[in-house]
This record gives sequence, C-alpha cells and structure tokens, in this order.
Amino acid sequence: MPDEKRLDLLRGATAVVGIGETSYGRDHAAVRSGHAPTDAYGYAATALAQALADSGLSKFDIDGLIAGPTLATERLGEVLGIETRWADQADAVNAIAKAAMAIQAGLAECIALVYGNDQRVVGTRYGGPGAYGAQKHLAYSYFAPWGLTSQGALYALMANAYMAQTGLTESELGEFVVAQRRYAQLNPNAVMRRDLTLPDYLAGETICDPLRIFDYCLVNDGGVALIITTADRAATLATEPVLIQGIGRSDMNRGATTLGPRLIDFYRPAHRQAAEQVYNMAEVSQSDIDSVQVYDSFSIHVPVALDGFGFCPPGEPGALAREGLGPGGRLAVNTSGGHLSESYMQGWNHQIEAVKQVRGHAGERQVPNTRHVQYISDVAGKTMSIIYGRRN
Repeated sequence: MPDEKRLDLLRGATAVVGIGETSYGRDHAAVRSGHAPTDAYGYAATALAQALADSGLSKFDIDGLIAGPTLATERLGEVLGIETRWADQADAVNAIAKAAMAIQAGLAECIALVYGNDQRVVGTRYGGPGAYGAQKHLAYSYFAPWGLTSQGALYALMANAYMAQTGLTESELGEFVVAQRRYAQLNPNAVMRRDLTLPDYLAGETICDPLRIFDYCLVNDGGVALIITTADRAATLATEPVLIQGIGRSDMNRGATTLGPRLIDFYRPAHRQAAEQVYNMAEVSQSDIDSVQVYDSFSIHVPVALDGFGFCPPGEPGALAREGLGPGGRLAVNTSGGHLSESYMQGWNHQIEAVKQVRGHAGERQVPNTRHVQYISDVAGKTMSIIYGRRN
C-alpha cells in the first residue's frame, strides 16, 4: 500500500522550471515535402535548448537525465554533451514521477527529461504483423495469429464494449474529438488546425468500426524537454516554477493478455486507486482541477479516463459532451489539441501544455485563473496521474 506520510514529503518538493518543444506543424509540413529537418536526437536537442533558455540554466547545471523512448540514454547524453551522476529512461508520465523521486532521494538536483521521435520520416509502423512492439511487450501482440495486430483494432474493441455498457454514442465521442480540434485551432504549434465540425467527423472514413480517421492520433516527428529541480532552487530562478503536487499510480496486469482489464473493466479499479492517491497527495479534488490533459492515442481514452477519475457520474461521459466541451465549455480537456490534433509525442506534449496552462502562458486557449492541471494516462495496464500546481 502507498505510504501517505512519505508521499506527503513529495508534495510540492519539486518543480518544472523549463520547457521546450519543437515546431510540430512546421516540421510536419517539411517532412511531408520530403525535407526532414533532423532526426530523433536532433529534435531532442532542439527541445532541450529551448528548455534551458526558458529556465535560465545551462547544461552544466544538469546532473540528472531521463531519456524518453525512442532514445538511448548513453547516446542522448553524448549528443547533448551532458555528464550526469544519475540517468534513466522512461515514458512521459513515469519520467515526471521518477524525476521527482530521484530529486527527493538526493540522487540529483536538476534533471533534464528529454524526448525525440522521427517516427513519421522513418516509417514507424503501429499496426500490422511487423508493428512496433509486436512480439515484445504489448498485450495485443499475443492475438497476432488471429489478426489483432494493431492498437486501432484494440481500441475499437474497447470503444464498442464501452459504448454498449454506458450508452455513449458515436456523436458524443465525436464531440470530444471536435473540442480538441477547436483548441488546436488556437494553438499556432499544432499540426491540425483546419476546421472540424461534428458532421465532418461523422462523415469521416471508418478505419476500424466504430473508430473513424479523426479518432486516431497523428504520426509526426518532434521533440520535447522539461527541466525539473527542487522547489527551493526553483524559487531562485527567474522563470515561474510549476510544482508537482500529486502523483498517483495503479496497475492492472492480471489477465492482461486476455485484454480483460481494458475490455471488461476499462481500467476502472486502477482509475479509482490512482485517483484516490493523486488527489489525497495534492490535497485537492476534481472540482479544484481547472484543466485535464489525457493521453489520447485514440479518442476513446478521453471519456473513459474522465469517467474513471470521477469527472462525470459513473458511466456518463456523454453528459460532458452534451454540456459542452472545447473553449469556454464545462471542462477544459486536452487544451493544446492533444495527440489527435496538436502532435503525437506519446504524452510528452501534454506535460508542456499543463505547465503552460499553470503559468498562464497558453495564449488564446488559456483557461482563466488556472491553478491546478491534471494529467491522466492509462496505457498497457499502467494508470498514472500527475497534478501540477502554482506556487502559493
């Protein structure tokens, strides 16, 4: 069981002091025209340079490094010219948690979290027999002999089951997609800024029923970086620190290769446990959350996560769609456009948006008077959440 007293020591003890990201829309256009600006490590280096400039620190202040897949820690350190006493590799949400824990444990004081991906230009495949991750670690790969070799097929099964159980309609699911596109239209760095209406969504090509093309995330190149340090050191810097106030996690692995946790439980037990931990640690509730960023490789992630974390009555995310989503709506979700419309950075760009919203630096899409932003991820059995907040 989590030790609440020890978790309390982590609350507000670390802060994000620098953020950086590449030009997703511009680089996407360049790649499509056949002129890739750089590779995965180049994108990562560009993002870190921005994060260092944002923080006012230099690379010589960095004594910890976390590389996001698809980068190797050793090669990343070599490219960046960074020698560290502590290094690791992790996906976005685990990188935030690991950095906070490593700093609190005294393993490092100032950690760079760096991610780069050139998935589009190198032709990374996320479906089919030779898909990335097949025969390695993804539960659906066990079903390859029967044709289930793509995440799209997996989430189509999940969407059908969830809709049958809760009554969520295709139009209501579409409202979540359209709302994110409306935010992306206010984001100059988003890949997809063209108008998308609900009729447009419903007329979209069905890829794997009931998921349409607009329910699938983008596949584009880019890089993201964050710098995390102690709250005490953050207070001495010119940039506005964003505190890590809550961390929650709960895994569902029993029956993973049957896909039961996704298709029967929709990760609800893990959602409830992670929610209890993150809200207790941050000393807030759902009503205190001003914006929610949800990992959205597919659109169905969003209503399922909001349902599981208690942002609507159990099994009723359709009520959120009916009450209004998007700019000025009841609940601000994926305010950058998310993976569906801004950029597919495997959860990393959601962290950048969370920090911007807390700082009040999100431009036209800024949610007024933001104090707390929550990130939720439920991928491959791991349900995790981070709550970011302002310094009082």
